[in-house]
Amino acid sequence: MNSLEATTRNTITKGQLSKLRNTGNVPAIIYGGKEDNLKISVTKKQIKSLIEKENFASDLILLKIDGKEYNVLPREIVFDTVSDEPIHIDFLKIVSGSKINLEIPVKFINDDKCPGLKRGGVLNIVRRKVELRCPTENIPKELVVDLENLDIGSSIKISYIKLPENVNPTITDRDFVVATVAAPTIVKEPEKTAETDGETAAEGGAEAGSADGVATEGTDDKAKDASAGDKSKKDGDKKDEKSPPDKK
Repeated sequence: MNSLEATTRNTITKGQLSKLRNTGNVPAIIYGGKEDNLKISVTKKQIKSLIEKENFASDLILLKIDGKEYNVLPREIVFDTVSDEPIHIDFLKIVSGSKINLEIPVKFINDDKCPGLKRGGVLNIVRRKVELRCPTENIPKELVVDLENLDIGSSIKISYIKLPENVNPTITDRDFVVATVAAPTIVKEPEKTAETDGETAAEGGAEAGSADGVATEGTDDKAKDASAGDKSKKDGDKKDEKSPPDKK
């Protein structure tokens, strides 16, 4: 269990809250139970170190305030929209005998003893966290999934995971999937066939023939023009030969 040192605060105005934050502290509130809400402040350094932990939202914290100790859970953190620094946090006081809904992280073990993964399979994680309803005195830090002896095609459902006593998933209408051991995905490039190669060659030959045809057509046109010119000249010569002599 993590522990934090905190102090009570009497801030009322926005100016007082800003001054508190400028000194490296974060205003907070403890609520829950029959007692009134308690206004406190904790150092920003302590809060940031806790936020970095994966199970921060589900891990019990021991708050030490003016000689008293409180078991609490962080419930809501407000961040500055510009600096992304924490500027407020709410703590829920743990009351014995009550229950709470929490998202508990899932941890996978013995991946080196999983036949499916050894054969090239892939662990497909559907849920990295599972929401559970837990007694406040029996909150699990994590849910452990043992991958030993699981082969390709195995489906890991919530019923496969051993839950602590009196701890139940909030989804009760089905045995939902947490992860699967899936077959490897192999992408193959299409192979070139003889038919495809033949079509490519034919297309290349057609393009070449088309180019040759244009050149030949131009040459034939010139030849036809030349032939027509020669014929006209010969016809003219013949007409000159058959013309009658000038009577004058």
